[in-house]
Amino acid sequence: MKVIAFNGSPRKDGNTSLLIRTVFAELEKEGIETELVHIGGRQLRGCTACMQCGETKDRRCVIGSDSLNEYAAKMFSSDAVILGSPVYFTDVTAEMKALIDRAGFVARQNGNLLARKVGAAVVAVRRAGSIHTFDTLNHFFLINQMIVPGSSYWNMALGRAPGDVGNDQEGMETMRVLGGAMAWLMKKIAA
Repeated sequence: MKVIAFNGSPRKDGNTSLLIRTVFAELEKEGIETELVHIGGRQLRGCTACMQCGETKDRRCVIGSDSLNEYAAKMFSSDAVILGSPVYFTDVTAEMKALIDRAGFVARQNGNLLARKVGAAVVAVRRAGSIHTFDTLNHFFLINQMIVPGSSYWNMALGRAPGDVGNDQEGMETMRVLGGAMAWLMKKIAA
C-alpha cells in the first residue's frame, strides 16, 4: 500500500511538511509506503475548463506545460492521498488549488479514478482560516468519492516560523492519530 502526499507550501521543509511527515511516521510503522511531493512555489496553472480530459479519456490534462499530469498519475496509482497546505488568505495556496481543480476534473472525467481511495487533509495555520482551508481540501476528497478518516481534532496545527507547529502538542497528536486512522482504514479497505 502507498500514500502520496502533496505539500502545497512554498517552504519545502516548513510546518506543512513537518505535519505530513508526522502522519507518515505512523503510516510507516504499519508498513505503508509514503512519498512526499513538494508542489508549493512551482509553476502549476489552474484549470481552463476546456473539457478535453473528458473527450480524450486518457487520464491526463491537455495542459502539458507543467507537472500536473505527473502529480495526477501519482494520485491515481496510490491507495491514499494527503493534501497539505498552509493557510493563505483563509484558503489553500494557489498551487494546491490548481492541483485539486485539475486532478479532480481529470479523475472525474475518466471514470472517477479516485473513488474509494483514502484522503486526508493537513493544515498549517498561523492564526485563523484553518477550518475553511480544511474544508476546501475535504471537498476535493468528498466530490471524488474518497473516504476521509477522522482524528482526535481537525487536522491542523498552529505555527508561524518553520518548525513552530512542533510546539503545538495537540496539533502534533492530531497528526499521529490521523496516521493511525489512515493505516487502519487502508488495511480494512484492502482486506
